[in-house]
Amino acid sequence: MHKIEHIGIAVKDLEASNLLFHKLLGSPHYKIEDVPSEGVKTSFFKTNTHKIELLQALNKDSPIAKFLAKKGEGLHHIAFEVNDIIQEINRLKKEGFTVLNETPKKGADNKLIAFLHPKSTNGVLIELCQEIKDIK
Repeated sequence: MHKIEHIGIAVKDLEASNLLFHKLLGSPHYKIEDVPSEGVKTSFFKTNTHKIELLQALNKDSPIAKFLAKKGEGLHHIAFEVNDIIQEINRLKKEGFTVLNETPKKGADNKLIAFLHPKSTNGVLIELCQEIKDIK
């Protein structure tokens, strides 16, 4: 794993949270994107070296909706950048981590993603992210 790619924060109201984080970080979000496969609407902010992803549920059955109902707003996950997500999934499985997505899926911000279960990572949901590269 190379670096923290972003920190995901679950929010109830994306519009209000965008205003709050704009004030907090001193700059506006750079992207809003729906990710139907995850049932979320995302908004991204950049800091000097990292990104913050705000996540709002698109429907009441989405993982974010369930998270918000159980835990309320707050830290949802930490995402790490990887070069080869398949290789990293296999490595982490061999190390005993519980992988929630053995096959990566398309996520927000032009990434392939997979998650590790929080029960195997001291209660923190970990996301693996690999940039999707255009094939020419």
